[in-house]
Amino acid sequence: MKLILVLTVTIKLAIVSATDTEWWKTALIYQIYPRSFKDSDGDGIGDLTGIKEKLPYLKSTGVDGIWLSPIYLSPMRDFGYDITDYKQIAPEYGTMKDFQELLKEARKLGLRVILDFVPNHTSNESDWFIRSARREPGYEDFYVWADGIVDPERPGEVLPPSNWMSHFRKSMWEYHPGRGQYYLHQFAIGQPDLNYRSQRVQAEMKGVLRFWLDLGVSGFRVDVINLLYEVDPKNYGGVFPDEPLSGNSDTDPDDHDHYHHIYTQDLDETYEVAYDWREVLNEYTEKHGEYKMILSEAYTSVLNTIRFYGNESRDGTIPFNFIFLGEINKNSTARDIKTTVDKWMTYMPHNKVANWVGEEIGMTDGHVSWEDTKDPQACNTDDPINYWKKSRDPNRTPYHWDSSVFAGFTCGVAPWLPVADNYKEINLQAQLRTRRSHFNEYWPIQKTF
Repeated sequence: MKLILVLTVTIKLAIVSATDTEWWKTALIYQIYPRSFKDSDGDGIGDLTGIKEKLPYLKSTGVDGIWLSPIYLSPMRDFGYDITDYKQIAPEYGTMKDFQELLKEARKLGLRVILDFVPNHTSNESDWFIRSARREPGYEDFYVWADGIVDPERPGEVLPPSNWMSHFRKSMWEYHPGRGQYYLHQFAIGQPDLNYRSQRVQAEMKGVLRFWLDLGVSGFRVDVINLLYEVDPKNYGGVFPDEPLSGNSDTDPDDHDHYHHIYTQDLDETYEVAYDWREVLNEYTEKHGEYKMILSEAYTSVLNTIRFYGNESRDGTIPFNFIFLGEINKNSTARDIKTTVDKWMTYMPHNKVANWVGEEIGMTDGHVSWEDTKDPQACNTDDPINYWKKSRDPNRTPYHWDSSVFAGFTCGVAPWLPVADNYKEINLQAQLRTRRSHFNEYWPIQKTF
């Protein structure tokens, strides 16, 4: 199950010499998908109080901190990745008071708390988007807006501004009748992209970081950081240029992978924003004597990945290294392993490594039928046979605490996603009782890193 992961971070940045600035160099960070971790009130949805109740268990494993997937106010069309307000807690998960109590308890146990930061887009129910759609002063360019183009084959018909396709299939552009223009959404229609060419947007997002740092979080994991910018139409005659075909024969024209994304990701301006955010965290590191961590997620090339580390003049982020980890599998040969190690030595800066290292009880992806599927990425396939190839639901099924009804995740109504069928054999309680269990073999290995 991919939702519970442990991150070993071994990095070297000299900023402050106090002991608390060293914690992140060998930290074990435990990722929690709040909706599926532990339900405390019986509504079938995991929550902050459920996480707080399990902090002693997490502490007993030897982890140094927890990383929470999005907990912000959201209509939950993409389960928290469509944010209405970055400074409020989603009521399904609790209240700001619940979050502060979680922070307090975590601190008492010596655990750091890291939050997901989703800066590329908001919900279309966000006050920012509503104001931008109305062209209210100061918000006109908060999002990426563009006029449609006349269809050369059908005069009078208007097409989207370009052929860009969403990660969730179909056009990246959606027409807004109130504004009379199209807005960009790299993901779902309800997730409009913020416009980072707006200085006000950049200031607002720094304000979001400061809000949570003031509350006492120890850092952030930045979602899809390499998608923050698209090309500036001013450099292309006032239009957004079409992207070239990728040549991938396994795709169709509505598929994101049907195109080569030279205009919608990995642009140079993205790295400057990442470095700016690192500077915000540096302020808090120096102020509080505790290193504030910023991790970044970007599915991109190795050369683009290493740019996030920073350069000779500016500190950067700690990027997840998906590429090298994915290159080694059960079919890899010794030559494959050597090639990967050579790449590590060539491309990774000395002592700067972010490494996924495993899953504690060996949970597997649960089966989620088409009828039970919630993930918009899968639903957008409109394919009840092959939807599972795009679905993230199987690795978001509830955590297996024990062999009771609903795997001990909830004592109330059925969970928001079905529990995996093998929960009676694979669960924490059973593994704690077995000396040679996956759990009991896993954690000692982690503590040697």
